[in-house]
Amino acid sequence: MRLLHLLLPVSFSLLLSVSGVAASRPNIVILYADDMGYGDLAIQNPESKIRTPHLDQLAREGLRFTDAHSSSGICTPSRYALLTGRFHWRKFHGIVNSFGPPSFDAELTLPAMLQQKGYRTACIGKWHLGWNWNAIMRPGAKPDPKTGHAPADFDWTKPIPGGPRDRGFDYYFGDDVPNFPPYAWFENDRVITTPTVPLTITPKTAEGNWEARPGPMVADWDFHAVMPRITERAVAWIGEQRGRPEPFFLYVPFTSPHAPIVPTPEFAGKSKAGGYGDFVEQTDDTVGRILAALKAHGFAENTLVIFSADNGAEHYAYARIQNFDHRSSGPLRGLKRDLWEGGHRVPFIVRWPGIVPKNETTDALVSQVDLMATFASITGFKLPAGSAEDSHDLLAVWKSRAPSPRHTIVHNTNANGYAVRHQQWLFVATKTGAISKVPAWFDPANHYPPHDQPGELFDLSRDLAQRDNLYAQQPEKVAELRALLETVRQRGQVR
Repeated sequence: MRLLHLLLPVSFSLLLSVSGVAASRPNIVILYADDMGYGDLAIQNPESKIRTPHLDQLAREGLRFTDAHSSSGICTPSRYALLTGRFHWRKFHGIVNSFGPPSFDAELTLPAMLQQKGYRTACIGKWHLGWNWNAIMRPGAKPDPKTGHAPADFDWTKPIPGGPRDRGFDYYFGDDVPNFPPYAWFENDRVITTPTVPLTITPKTAEGNWEARPGPMVADWDFHAVMPRITERAVAWIGEQRGRPEPFFLYVPFTSPHAPIVPTPEFAGKSKAGGYGDFVEQTDDTVGRILAALKAHGFAENTLVIFSADNGAEHYAYARIQNFDHRSSGPLRGLKRDLWEGGHRVPFIVRWPGIVPKNETTDALVSQVDLMATFASITGFKLPAGSAEDSHDLLAVWKSRAPSPRHTIVHNTNANGYAVRHQQWLFVATKTGAISKVPAWFDPANHYPPHDQPGELFDLSRDLAQRDNLYAQQPEKVAELRALLETVRQRGQVR
């Protein structure tokens, strides 16, 4: 059989590799941006002031979703949901704070599932899902209210349990969280660059606030060098897989364009949307470098690549409209933390040569929690009862743009705010979908009139900007969606 394969024409050999055994276990790469808005992807925002040529090309080589959602309007919950196939609000609402505990208990995770199907798994980048820091904390250590923990509060030579290695990843490299201590590099279950000083630097950021929380730091830590180092390690790891027989799963959660907004000098001033725009263009460059590495090492044709983001853009995006006429949310209302669509409708691209059609778009309603069931379908993994209970198999949607099996998503950012998306309807079960403060100048033409209703109802098929609250006009639809919200909250969305 090996000799026959060598004698086959290249095109037929490629067909075998894509449609045969290899296609049942493709390499899988997830590229996950941090705080990137729906309108920051140039190919879906004609008025964008930011160039994203590599992401645009990825979209032309695959399928672009225009109605895809993260689980939350903030980062830790969205990451948990993506990696478990469970809506975060079934367990928690907020982020893991500095030196916070793990977000997981015994949930089956996406990498652990793929490990069982013979995959090598790696996470390179931002983790932000917690560690068991008590295992290396010295007895009696307590954080100072102003300066946080001191470097001496920890035994940095010890392994730290509860991180990526305990959740199904064979390998981890990253900085955990770009604006949280410790400011140091991690590899697997250890800090490999020892923090010896407290955070002492507050350099001028390219846009927005500094946002780095106090705590231990490596003496020569350079915030501008974080994304380049993550990019470099991801590219190198791909090269290390060459010649190995097993498929791989690589999850690359970027630290950009999250604050602190610190593009490297080569990207400073490149965009027409300020420092944030420059950081997005640097993020796009990282995507290009990773895709080039896949191609250079012969992985491109049998690698499923997904690009998305954990939530919408940070509140600095309001000033970006005023200063640069760039709308990070595109036509959508809302930003990071909000229950409106701009808080959680995010870029979502799928490329899988020979399986997913090229240069197409779909308005199918999907969620990042659906990746778990979809990967299970692709690899032939039978999900056990009680796992990934909110996840739907999207493989038919990817392959033939079939109707989405998902009709409903429950949105949530904190314990006091819920919304439900059902078909074209968005019902916000609180008085307002805004959590971040909207500046007074933002709506001088009164496009978003205030209202005195106890909730909001929008028909997105005719009001994508969510300006016309139909709560008072359609009480029957409000009652229907309120009941649906409670039903979904009480049980998983049965596959």
